[in-house]
Amino acid sequence: MTAKKKILIRIGSLRHGGAEKVLVTFLKNLPKDKYEIDLLLNLYSGKYLSEVPDWINIIFLNKGEMITTNRPHEIPKKAARVIYQGTLKKFPNLLYKGKLKNKKYDIEFAAIHGMRDEILGSPLKSSKKIVWIHNDLSQVKGYTDDEIRKFFGFDKIMVISEKIEQLLLNLAKNDNEKQKIVRIYNPLDTEEFLTKAEKPVINYSFDGNIPTFISVGTVFPQKGFDRLLKVHKRLLDEGFKHKVLIVGDGYDFENIKKLKTELCVDETATMLGFTDNPYPYFKSADFYILSSRYEGFPTVLFEAITLKKRIISTEVSGAHEMLNNGELGLIIENSEEGIYQGMKQALSQPETFEKYSEKLKDYEMPFNLQNSVKKITSILDKL
Repeated sequence: MTAKKKILIRIGSLRHGGAEKVLVTFLKNLPKDKYEIDLLLNLYSGKYLSEVPDWINIIFLNKGEMITTNRPHEIPKKAARVIYQGTLKKFPNLLYKGKLKNKKYDIEFAAIHGMRDEILGSPLKSSKKIVWIHNDLSQVKGYTDDEIRKFFGFDKIMVISEKIEQLLLNLAKNDNEKQKIVRIYNPLDTEEFLTKAEKPVINYSFDGNIPTFISVGTVFPQKGFDRLLKVHKRLLDEGFKHKVLIVGDGYDFENIKKLKTELCVDETATMLGFTDNPYPYFKSADFYILSSRYEGFPTVLFEAITLKKRIISTEVSGAHEMLNNGELGLIIENSEEGIYQGMKQALSQPETFEKYSEKLKDYEMPFNLQNSVKKITSILDKL
């Protein structure tokens, strides 16, 4: 019998983000007899912790919830974490000799682009290095072409959409670099969405007479919830009755909540906060709206397609691929005006969405869980 491949996977935490969800779905579908996996988290926290299979060894640098505020009593703890994690990043030998007990890995895997330097800075020179890029880096602050080129230090660069693949291909200087790039659609479990969607809606009541737009995601500026609320206000002022439901949590939550009050839309817009099952809300809403400024490959559209929702999406990386170039949903200009036009169309001409619903009826996803897992494991096996 061949020896199990020893793999170190690194990610910040297992909080409620797309990349975290995708990683855990992937781990749940891996054959445990082939690999020995250490999952190293900077912070032992997040809703997906409980879903990690028990054969995977979880190691962490710090424990506790993420500190996103600057409350005086939390600053010492936050500072201690930053110093500790920064020291281990600067002197990786301390980490590998200490926490990782001098273990030798065959593969070291950055599960998000933010772990690039930690993996490339590993003292293990013989291990193969992989990164999984979930974001359109051309839209992420600080990622100049030179910064993005550093990813070619990896043996394999897994990307989740055509747009990210193209970005890297354009920056590659030779065939060797081009061959490192491989596109893999996110492993997502459609059965799970459909089963969870059957559960009851809690803490919210849908009104059958008033159209509701739902948007689900981590509350970051990237997601454009500020634009969504401003458009909501504008449409209400023009006499279009509707509701907006935002499901998710994140460091921008209080700012968006404050904006909602300033716009005087507290009666019609609801911020539900985080729920580990957004699917019943999806199912009951009339429209799904993606108001993001940028994305890597918006997993949430995959969920909306699976639940056969009428979809409006800003033109972000992955939107054309997901929505079959606009056959499965309305793709709008990536601006506040674009969001306004899209929502106004939904409210004033709902019949224009029937063609999307028709297409969605018998639509089969071109990417599925088994294919994605198979493709990733074949990369691991060949390295």
